[in-house]
Amino acid sequence: MSAAVLEQSVLGSRRLSNFLVAAAVSVGGVGFLLASLSSYFGQDLLPFGHPAALIFVPQGLVMGLYSLAAALLASYLWYVIAVDVGSGSNRFDKESGVVVISRRGFRRPVCVEFPLKDVKAVKVEVRDGFNARRRVSLRLQGRRDLPLTRVGEPLPLAQLEQEGAELARFLGVNLEGL
Repeated sequence: MSAAVLEQSVLGSRRLSNFLVAAAVSVGGVGFLLASLSSYFGQDLLPFGHPAALIFVPQGLVMGLYSLAAALLASYLWYVIAVDVGSGSNRFDKESGVVVISRRGFRRPVCVEFPLKDVKAVKVEVRDGFNARRRVSLRLQGRRDLPLTRVGEPLPLAQLEQEGAELARFLGVNLEGL
């Protein structure tokens, strides 16, 4: 990359926390399925507990429905991880005067392109509490703010400030929000 181009990569859904949640839902779904089948056949298919003692209607049937819901949720989570939804890049090119924000979506990539001269400022948002938000966004002329950071786990404050300051310095605009 030359000094006139800044490219930032954005982490998508391939994170440890998403892998752990998908694995937990998958294992839980298999457990519910085995409990349901144990109550239907009258044999313990699980190494712990005594699910064969459950009456199939309604307990075993409800366990089977829970396993179906877990299978659907796990399929969705594994698909999101496989596609790596939300990953992409932010590219700022001074030579061509263009900003390109690209992300992977569920079915197709999302790409936003606009002139560099429309960037008024770099905004750093820090909101703590129950619904915490820490993000760097571009303040654009005549448009809403465009977020640049990943969704999910909030960035450490020092890293957020550093990314915002580096981007504002590169673009030659003000840094707002600190």
